[in-house]
Amino acid sequence: MIFDRNNVKEVVALLGAGSMGTAIVRRIAAGKKILLGDISKKALERVGDDFRRSGYDVETMVVNALQKDSVEAFAKKAAELGQVMYFIDTAGASPNQANPEHIVDLDMVGTGYAVDAFGKVMAEGGAGLIISSQAAYMYPIPNDIELQLVNTPTEGLKDVKFIQEVAMQNSGFAYMIAKRMNHLQAQRAAATSWRSRRARINTISPGVIVTPLAYDEFNANGEGYQRMIDASAAQRTGTSDEIAEVAAFLLGEHAKFITGTDLLIDGGVIAAIRTGEYQLG
Repeated sequence: MIFDRNNVKEVVALLGAGSMGTAIVRRIAAGKKILLGDISKKALERVGDDFRRSGYDVETMVVNALQKDSVEAFAKKAAELGQVMYFIDTAGASPNQANPEHIVDLDMVGTGYAVDAFGKVMAEGGAGLIISSQAAYMYPIPNDIELQLVNTPTEGLKDVKFIQEVAMQNSGFAYMIAKRMNHLQAQRAAATSWRSRRARINTISPGVIVTPLAYDEFNANGEGYQRMIDASAAQRTGTSDEIAEVAAFLLGEHAKFITGTDLLIDGGVIAAIRTGEYQLG
């Protein structure tokens, strides 16, 4: 049976086939061509099959987000499928899943590779979204260092003294700094490579969102997360579907004047930290 006779479709590319990214794609990709990229072939088979059985047109590709050539091949494949109108990057590792170097390599440098690669293939009017984290707001980086980082090419980020001496101290620091760097990467791209394509790019910083991978963090520091939830205004965790709703706005027609910015979606955790209602540690 032929479910869709439309041959010309806008392309939605997702790097990282986890629950948050797939929720976003489900929200925006009806009638479009989906390209899923992930390092896990098993995850791609499972998620791809689920999308197909739900009526979506999807292709999959094994991608190693740590490798520039692999990410560039993913972007090239997306462009071969049609006009790349949407790119979502959710690839990353949390503090209890990886050592500092791996987090810097994946969440910071790997994200930079993706932003750079898709900055060469996005269609006019297209939009991109990087999934950052509320952790980006937990470690203030001096302004002069941020200016240095935002103007450092992706390949040189690991060589910056601040990254070597601070981010590499432990996985927590690596994660907070890498996620703040996501904001800076979007700002740089919005003003340069993506601007030249007349495309937009933004970031979202989710708070405590319940996903299968989040349980690694809950199991490692459940008491800390519980205190964080209890101190927040929302008094609960968030869901991938709530993130998808906000993502759909930032990727859609009603956000065409928004680029190079971050939207914090944390139920009030950062507000609690800044007002002293919750203490990190």
